[in-house]
Amino acid sequence: MQFSNLATPPVTASGQLDVPQLRQLFPFYEAVDRARAGGAAAPVYLDAAATSQRPQAVLAAEYEFAAFKNAAVHRGTSAATGVATDAFESARERVANFLGCGDSYTLVWQAGATDALNTLAFAFSEATVAAAADPHSPARRFALDGSSEIVVTVAEHHANLVPWQRLAARTGAKLVVVPVTAAGIWELDALRQRLSPRTRVVAFTHLSNVTGWLSPVQDVVQLVAQLTGGNAVTVLDACQSVPHLPFDVAALGVDFAVFSGHKMYAPNGIGGLLGKTELLQLLPPAKTGGSAITKVTAEAAEFLPPPHRFEPGTQPVSQVIGLGAAVDFISAIGMPLLAQREQQLSDYLYQRLAELPGVNLLGPATSRAGLVAFTLTGVHPHDASQVLDTNDVVVRVGHHCAQPLHRALGINSSVRASISAATTTVEIDMLIAGIRDVQKYFGVQ
Repeated sequence: MQFSNLATPPVTASGQLDVPQLRQLFPFYEAVDRARAGGAAAPVYLDAAATSQRPQAVLAAEYEFAAFKNAAVHRGTSAATGVATDAFESARERVANFLGCGDSYTLVWQAGATDALNTLAFAFSEATVAAAADPHSPARRFALDGSSEIVVTVAEHHANLVPWQRLAARTGAKLVVVPVTAAGIWELDALRQRLSPRTRVVAFTHLSNVTGWLSPVQDVVQLVAQLTGGNAVTVLDACQSVPHLPFDVAALGVDFAVFSGHKMYAPNGIGGLLGKTELLQLLPPAKTGGSAITKVTAEAAEFLPPPHRFEPGTQPVSQVIGLGAAVDFISAIGMPLLAQREQQLSDYLYQRLAELPGVNLLGPATSRAGLVAFTLTGVHPHDASQVLDTNDVVVRVGHHCAQPLHRALGINSSVRASISAATTTVEIDMLIAGIRDVQKYFGVQ
């Protein structure tokens, strides 16, 4: 099931990404370019931070498995089951290698980052219950009580905030919130002031889905180790960074990281939890059912080691196959080359928006990637988005599942434009022209 390599990688003789050729590998972009070549209107897709378009290789891999090789994995002894299980576990190995797991981290399949974060939070709840019943339980490493603190930042996506709020409510732990600056970013000094031996969890994002800011992950890991006495675990939301940057979880050093496949050319409904294997071995399961167990009696159950301990029930096998194909696709081209292209586009997007009067950019001018959120003076973001849509420009509008951050910035919502490697500068220019139309329409030009 592996998409081994591109017959002709979309790379020029000088080693640059061949964007027109790259776009031909995506049915969506190929159809857009064909429509424009014929003089027809076509969407300008600038919403990759919400979900990415999928290359034909991913669509074909998922279809081939579902159509011709579909069978239950890890269940039964048939040859068909063996083929399906091998494909399922091969995808896990390739994705884990792509994300830098090495020997010290394990990849657990989850429905996406939101599911993975809830899995962690509920597992910590289960650990709290287990430790209360047995003070010698290995799960006591993750147990929380009224003296414990969970540290989050104002900049978090709701998926990396609400589960920790609920965990605090269930266990009596205190939720400690790191504020942001006027630019919408948090600072290491502000984090340092909120860390102590009482800290048990530090949850933060790698690349903000609102400001586009890249957080100093390794500095955070070091700071947490120094100031918490080794009592705290670090949890990284890598939803926006994994699709756009070379990612090496072992080099970053966080205890846990989460990501979603649909933002990195893969199907919906699949993502992962990356965890230090030694920690996952101590963590009790958050969800239970078939396939995750070794022994069940009428009174109790015993569970498999990770990753299968955290994967009960029927797995999303064809989606896993698609995610494996997405990683193969990215690897065949080269993530450094894709990331270089995206950084150039991100810089161009920020520069073009900064040149427009009446455009208020969110986030810092540097240490950012992938997206730019903004407001327009005198125009509600939803109105701006509607007019852009009439110009065939697809952007995200709203609070982007980050209400506390928007509130800290003194706004309720914003417009967000986000790119992929297949985006063109012409499409960014079409956004700029669309914004000028918005300003003209509302008389604020």
